Formats: sequence, structure tokens, C-alpha cells
Amino acid sequence: MKIVTIIGARPQFIKASTVTRAIAKYNRGKAKKAQITEVILHTGQHYDEAMSSIFFRELEIPKPKYNLNIGSGTHGVQTGQMLAGIEKVLIKEKPNWVLVYGDTNSTLAGALAAAKIHIPIVHVEAGLRSFNRRMPEEINRIVADLLSSFLFCPSQVAVDNLAREGIIKNVFIVGDVMVDALCFASEKSARHARVLRKHKLQPDKYLLATIHRAENTDNRERLENIMKALSKIAKNETVVLPMHPRTRRLLGDRYTSLLTSSSSLKIIEPVGYFDIIALEKSARMILTDSGGIQKEAYWLKVPCATLRDETEWLETVDSGWNILTGANSAKIIKTVSAFKTPVKHPMLYGNGKAAEKCLKTLLEHKLT
Repeated sequence: MKIVTIIGARPQFIKASTVTRAIAKYNRGKAKKAQITEVILHTGQHYDEAMSSIFFRELEIPKPKYNLNIGSGTHGVQTGQMLAGIEKVLIKEKPNWVLVYGDTNSTLAGALAAAKIHIPIVHVEAGLRSFNRRMPEEINRIVADLLSSFLFCPSQVAVDNLAREGIIKNVFIVGDVMVDALCFASEKSARHARVLRKHKLQPDKYLLATIHRAENTDNRERLENIMKALSKIAKNETVVLPMHPRTRRLLGDRYTSLLTSSSSLKIIEPVGYFDIIALEKSARMILTDSGGIQKEAYWLKVPCATLRDETEWLETVDSGWNILTGANSAKIIKTVSAFKTPVKHPMLYGNGKAAEKCLKTLLEHKLT
């Protein structure tokens, strides 16, 4: 039995690592014929060393058998190049199924390539909807779900979203594999407290900010508003901003001025998974446009302000632990100063066994 796993971006490295470890656990003690063969294909969507290779090392993911080295480009160019490269690999490998994660261009290209040559698709993190089709991620999710043979959902909300679109066959609630990843990283991230020492940070005495979504970085006004808010907040308390390479490039001259405008706005290089978890765990509050970090903030019981107008992780907002601020400077600043930590913290998205449940479900249904 053979799986081709298609990944290309930081969140997918993290998610895929959980299933890779579940496969390794399943294979132990089994005869070779009974084992599952996983072939990892990296599209190269994240090609910066700090955004890619470090995650493979830290998360103990085997080196990909294939790396397409696609790099950046417009959505059409990037997806088209991925589609051609993935198709060649799938024709050569002839897997029983293709495994895709999340909502990136790598997800879309993987699903399209597999569907065109009639290879069953498994979509992990299916059913998420922001209901904003101006977001490229929303289009990627919808298309991947429509093409998938198995749909693994993190919550009932995701299942309900699919049902409204007429997708009810082979839909399963498995929880969120990111919980599995966080459980794996929790102990190891404790050893990464040096990242706090390196940047002279005290627990609960700083805010952590991350910005990378195209809706913010590609919109000059939104990006300026967010940076204006962070600069103002940094006048009163420390704000740590690991700068995504793309965000830095788009800021241009503004990046240089930010470096010198406030000593309390600490712009640092991108960090690995364990270091970002260590920074999240010790932050007083997190400001982010990342879906994964929204969830990590929730599980770590750290208040979160989401720098978007909507989120696919509605449960975190409903719980009161996550507030949508958009790119509104005044709202961001007010949320940071006035946030009140909720008393209740309901369990969301599973118990850290999602990857094993995904694998068990596939084996039980004998998708071959």
C-alpha cells in the first residue's frame, strides 16, 4: 500500500509529520508486504531555509523523495508548475492514494493532479470555510474538498459546512492533527527557552505577532495599518515579530524605518517550529493572521487577536479566546489593551490522536 504525501508550506510540514509518525508506528513489527509506503513530495512552495528545511529536521520528517523547487510566483504560474511536476511523480509512483493537507496552492495542485489521473485523494483538514472567496485559500479548500474521496474534518462545524455543499460521503470527524503536533512539540519546545534568552524576553511580558497572509501583505493599506498598530503598541510593551521573508520584501523601505523607530518592536528572523511554540507559550498575547497559530494560541491558553476580517476557526472566536480585529489599527490597539481572559476553556479539535484516527479510518475502509 502506497501513499504519496504532498506538502509545500510550513503548516503542512507540521501537519504531515503527525501522520508520518503514525505510519511509522503502524509499520513497526509488520512484514514488509503489510507495511504502508509513504512517498513525500515537497513542491518547494516554501523554499527559504528558515521556512522549510528546519521544519523537516525538527519534526523528524524523512527527507522528501521529490522536491519540485517551484518557489514563488503568481497563483496561476505557481499552481500550473506544481500540477505538471506532481503529475509526473504520480504517474511514476502509482500510489493507492494521494494525501493533501490544508488550503495552499500545493493542496490545490495535488488534488487536481491526482483527480485527473483517477487516484483517490485524502484531504486532511477538510470542510473549513471562511466564506470569503476573495481569499485564495478558500478556493483551494473548496476545490480540494470537491475532488477528495476521503475528507477528514477537525470539527462538527467543518462537517456541517461540507453537508451544506452536498458532500456527505466518507466524511469523518478526526480532530485536528495540529493538536497531535503540539503534543509532540510541547516537551521539546521547553528546551528551546533559549529563544527567550536570546531576545531578552520575560514570560508574559511581551506580545508575539506574525503576518504573512496575502490579504494583509499584498494590500498596502492593510499592511501599513497593522504595522502602525504594532508600532504604537510597542511604545508601551515589547512586541516580537518574526518577519516572514515575503512580508519583509513587501515592506521595502518601511522595514528599515521600523527597525530604528522603536526598540520595543523586536523584528527577528523566522524561527523553527519549537522556537515559535516556545514564543507562543510565554507570550502575554498573540496577534496573527495565521490559522495554525490561532489554534495553537487557543490550546496554549494564550489570548489571540486575529488580524483578519474572518476566520475558518470560528470555535476559537465563539469561546472568547480569539478576537477578530481585521487590519483596523484602533481595534487592534483596543483589543490588546482591553482583552479579558475567559473563565471557560472548552476542549476543541480533539485529544491529540487525530493522525492515528486518520490512518485507522483509511485502513478500516480499505481504500485501495
